[in-house]
Amino acid sequence: MASKDTHKDESGSLYKKAEKIYPREVHGLFAMWRSIGVLVLLGIYYIAPWLEWADRQAILLDLPNRKFYIFGLTFWPQDFFYFAVLLIIAAFALFFFTAIAGRLWCGYACPQTVWTEIFMWIERKIEGDRPQAMKLDKMPWNARKLRIKGTKHILWLLLAAYTGFTFVGYFTPIDHLTLRILDLSLGGWEWFWIIFYSFATWGNAGFMREQVCIYMCPYARFQSAMFDNDTLIISYDEKRGEPRGSRKRSEDPAEKGLGSCIDCTLCVQVCPTGIDIRNGLQYQCIACSACIDVCDSVMDKMGYEHGLIRYTTENAMQGKPAHILRPRILVYASALLLMAGALGYAIATRVPLEIDIIRDRTKLFHETSRGLIENVYLLQIINKDEQAHDYNLDVSGIEGVKAILKSNVIHIDKGNIAEIPLRLHVDPYDLKKRSSEVTITLQATDNPDIRIEEVTRFLGPTGRR
Repeated sequence: MASKDTHKDESGSLYKKAEKIYPREVHGLFAMWRSIGVLVLLGIYYIAPWLEWADRQAILLDLPNRKFYIFGLTFWPQDFFYFAVLLIIAAFALFFFTAIAGRLWCGYACPQTVWTEIFMWIERKIEGDRPQAMKLDKMPWNARKLRIKGTKHILWLLLAAYTGFTFVGYFTPIDHLTLRILDLSLGGWEWFWIIFYSFATWGNAGFMREQVCIYMCPYARFQSAMFDNDTLIISYDEKRGEPRGSRKRSEDPAEKGLGSCIDCTLCVQVCPTGIDIRNGLQYQCIACSACIDVCDSVMDKMGYEHGLIRYTTENAMQGKPAHILRPRILVYASALLLMAGALGYAIATRVPLEIDIIRDRTKLFHETSRGLIENVYLLQIINKDEQAHDYNLDVSGIEGVKAILKSNVIHIDKGNIAEIPLRLHVDPYDLKKRSSEVTITLQATDNPDIRIEEVTRFLGPTGRR
């Protein structure tokens, strides 16, 4: 029997079962900003697919046709460079805001936080705040408990299902998606992603919650590499708060030898990850600032000054000067401004036209009946614009080079790809070397700004005859 108990202790030391956390509802300045963030971000997510632009969905990632519509812009796979730069900008933004004020992203904008907030709001409306929810979970199952829990999960599943439906609506036109759901004619992959994303939302926001932040998110592990002694972090003022202890509002804490902390533990009760901020900054902290709001409300009731728990820096806590604007912040800010400006300029001035030149590899060159050297190419032209265009083609680089096309004007409808055969003829007398550069220029007849040049090689016999 003793051996069995020892085995239990050993297994318990290796793995501790996660206990459910019941965060108490909190009100205050930071809670207000967090609620605004949730409403804005969820509003964008749920409303954006329904917006129309011209004759199509405003934001549509059309994977089958390899077109990505963002309001008036159309991006193609060839524009992946812009997406790569955007990811780099996002990474630098994360470094920048983390270096300034810690895990702002986690506390206010992370999808896990945003959906968890709305799921907890539904839970509180159905089950009540922390004491009622804890009491409900402890009671045996009966009709009342089954009704309350069932109602909560039905609402959770409805929200999760609409979340999955909206997610797929970014890839399949959402009005068509709605009709196809109603008549059950969706394809297998669409059903898969709706169901998968729905259950992922339900599981992560409804059950796993802080476990995702603590164990699954890598950011929690490497965030400390971006902190320094001048980073604003949520901190408990130990010098002011200790020794902690309960007291009446009318009592002078100095006479009892106590600090400002009344040991109410409300800062622990409101924490969504269940930590005690009074033990110092921990990697589980997502910087939601709930402990600041609730502590300030307690200070108000006790007639004490705000700021027992506050945003501050390690240097400030140690009585040293704090420097918010410091070299690393200026470097991050400068890099962000430069990259964002360059990306914006590149997108604003990009030419909605792409050309790929493919040589005929079956024969390097051919001599025509008139004694001219001929090279054959296939032009793949993409009209990335939202309207059709006629294009003129011009070739330069070799004296007397002549382009042979089926038509002098190339017409391509909006968002279409055209494959145009092209033959180039050159008098061998004008060829100075075996391989010469030629520049193919394509320009829209109705807009001189839509113009693109591409260089290719013209091959022929060595030297002049």
